[in-house]
Amino acid sequence: MEYNSTVTLKDGRSCILRNGTSSDGHALLDVFNLTHAQTDYLLTYPGEHSYTAEQEADFLQEKTDSIDEIELLAELDGKIVGCAGINCVGRKEKIRHRAEFGISVDKAYWGLGIGRALTEACIECAKKAGYIQLELEVVAENRSAIGLYESAGFVEYGRNPKGFLSRFTGWQEVVLMRLDMDNGEELDNGI
Repeated sequence: MEYNSTVTLKDGRSCILRNGTSSDGHALLDVFNLTHAQTDYLLTYPGEHSYTAEQEADFLQEKTDSIDEIELLAELDGKIVGCAGINCVGRKEKIRHRAEFGISVDKAYWGLGIGRALTEACIECAKKAGYIQLELEVVAENRSAIGLYESAGFVEYGRNPKGFLSRFTGWQEVVLMRLDMDNGEELDNGI
């Protein structure tokens, strides 16, 4: 899936949101490792991610070639500072209407609106792909992320008190959230 848009950030700079391509493999790997070292709220720690830059490049090309999945990059002043994506929950008939959403932004760029722009772009892409429900998991302590997701229309539908086991703080409660994108029309079983 392809996407390209330019948004104006809170500080007036222009940020390009675009699908990643194979040439972005090394940059995506760098920002992934950086963002996962900056916070304890993401799914993995640096070093747990076993992709090489070449494998990241292949991953990005697969997402670009996909009709219903995408990995978006936020590029600011020629540097990749964040990423977000949507992935199909599964291809079976009963669940193919659902997509998962994930996001990370370099801490040096928090508060500029990049997270909101990536979230809105992923929602747009999920709708374009025909998904009816977009899902995410977020650590309950991450109130700023929850506020962002709620403002985008996500609602909580459950909690897992032992969702993550942090190396630093022990158990982290995970909030399950979903965005209903059903416009009330009859479902097309060929999503």
